[in-house]
Amino acid sequence: LSGCDSGFGQATARHLDIMGFRVFASVLDLQSPGAQELRQSCSSRLTLLQMDLTKTEDIQRVLQHIQAHTNSTGLWGLVNNAGFNDTIADAELSPLGKFRACMEVNFFGSLELTKGLLPLLRSAGGRIVTVSSPAGDMPFPCLAAYGASKAALSLLMDTFRSELQPWGIKVSLILPGYYKTGTTCDPAFWNLQKQQLLASLPQELLQAYGEDYVEEINQQFIQFMKVAVEDLSAVVNSITEGLLAANPAVRYYPGQGLGIMYFIHRYLPYFVRDLFLKGFFINPKLPRALRREHHNDVKKA
Repeated sequence: LSGCDSGFGQATARHLDIMGFRVFASVLDLQSPGAQELRQSCSSRLTLLQMDLTKTEDIQRVLQHIQAHTNSTGLWGLVNNAGFNDTIADAELSPLGKFRACMEVNFFGSLELTKGLLPLLRSAGGRIVTVSSPAGDMPFPCLAAYGASKAALSLLMDTFRSELQPWGIKVSLILPGYYKTGTTCDPAFWNLQKQQLLASLPQELLQAYGEDYVEEINQQFIQFMKVAVEDLSAVVNSITEGLLAANPAVRYYPGQGLGIMYFIHRYLPYFVRDLFLKGFFINPKLPRALRREHHNDVKKA
């Protein structure tokens, strides 16, 4: 189970431990408050492992540990939960490095971990459950880096589902709604990210979009995250069902409002979908260079 420092991973690790399962829970930092909490609240069946999904040596160390402890039994389930995003901005304003960082954790890290554990999963005819995001299915404004990595992850897992069927391995995707997890609801974190983004933007881009444009996006996102759900149990239950149900669903959609969102996405015209996502999530103002007062200023000059 990856990404157990906080959020879905931490809650799922605790839940599976209470159910009596042997859990290998990976955390980014063994001294983090989330890791300490798991140490105190869980039984000795739970093993905490340090793993940064961007580091092959970390992944290999975790693989060796799990292989050594499950060689005779195989591994019943893998939960790819670790996820990363620290950018809320238009694709043009998002540095290339941010796209790469999202792909490294959300796609390549999960791919390497899954491939490494497949021999153990095949021997047990086990399960793979992966937490993706509706942002990987729909063009949410200002989430291109994160959304693109989750789209790649979802397609990868759908491919695994098809290819691993002969081995008896069942693969499920979890696409949660909006929940309070980790730093996602910390305004101080997002304000810092906004300042770093503004400092890194080329002058021409800052002129074209305007600093107030980036400020407005950030404010709207912070407002949106205030309605995020604190109770993570719907997601934990979906992950658990993916691991234990005789016939798990291919996709789970825990969270409010996802049914209507997917209905609009599948059946209505593009302009309606775009309007809906802007109204629901972030609706950026016009970039500075496109505003009437800017054109008037340019004419006067």
